[in-house]
Amino acid sequence: MPAPHNVALIGYGYAGKTFHAPLIEAADGLALAAVVSRDAAKVHADLPGMRVEPDLAAVLADPSIALVVIATPNDSHAPLAHAAIEAGKAVVVDKPLALTLAEAREIVAHAKARGVLLSIFHNRRWDGDFLSIRHAIAQGTIGEVAHFESHFDRFRPVVRDRWREKPGPGSGVWADLGPHLVDQALCLFGSPTRVIASLGALRDGATTDDWAHVVLEYPRLRCVLNAGMLVAGGSPRFIVHGSGGSLIKHGLDPQEAQLVRGIRPGDAGWADDPQPMDFYNVEGAPSPVPLQGGDYPQFYTKMAAALDGGDVPVRPQEALFVMAVVEAAALAASTGQAQTVATIG
Repeated sequence: MPAPHNVALIGYGYAGKTFHAPLIEAADGLALAAVVSRDAAKVHADLPGMRVEPDLAAVLADPSIALVVIATPNDSHAPLAHAAIEAGKAVVVDKPLALTLAEAREIVAHAKARGVLLSIFHNRRWDGDFLSIRHAIAQGTIGEVAHFESHFDRFRPVVRDRWREKPGPGSGVWADLGPHLVDQALCLFGSPTRVIASLGALRDGATTDDWAHVVLEYPRLRCVLNAGMLVAGGSPRFIVHGSGGSLIKHGLDPQEAQLVRGIRPGDAGWADDPQPMDFYNVEGAPSPVPLQGGDYPQFYTKMAAALDGGDVPVRPQEALFVMAVVEAAALAASTGQAQTVATIG
């Protein structure tokens, strides 16, 4: 077998530790060779013997590093991506690609000019419930879809001391969870004609948005995207209504929670979702729908294949569409006026 491609992971906060490190290590064809972090002890507690560098320069100068993965706070994505691209490395950027559509366009153009691979970590494409919804819609299970509703609702009444919940570029629940919600909707339905949105800071002490309600308008479809931090009883993850019935799914895909607990791809019970999806026929009678297994490892399996000449798992143009809709929603919320989505060439 050919030698695996060496990967440098930039950042070892929540995203780097929870998602990227274990998923890179699970992927055939990739080897996690270095982590860039100012906290070597934290890295070594999970990854004994791992090469840890305090800054990016050393890994960019290392010809053995083929892929750089950026898992840092959102406001650092653009400069780090440009540095890695200029060094000729293939690049994965955790979502969102950048703070603005303009910044994202510059990154994509730079990667194209340098002839390097670029992909964006939209792992929620491989949620088991989303894969199941996508399959059911494609099979015509509920006929023509008229209403699609997607929720990331949690109960976290206390504002935490972390960059995502402090004022600043790239913070807030819409910047954090909006790209996931939008990417899934675009995978299903393409670009909307208009975007309507409301964002709010509803918890005591909240200094950035912790609630988001966004409606994507299509000619014969409304797509509702919601994220909130004060939902104690939970809410359906997906509600989909069509001309032939409805689909309702409760509960979040289990892969993130499993990774937090140290469960890894291939372990017993990996990606098993205990909460079924229900189909309601035109008489309103429910029946369970078998769920497809979630598959976060697919992202890096596909990225390894891309380094060998295949396609990247998430194309840069797709990430630009996500950025355009996320930005349109933020503008709609701040102006109180519906927005159209910028054209992506």
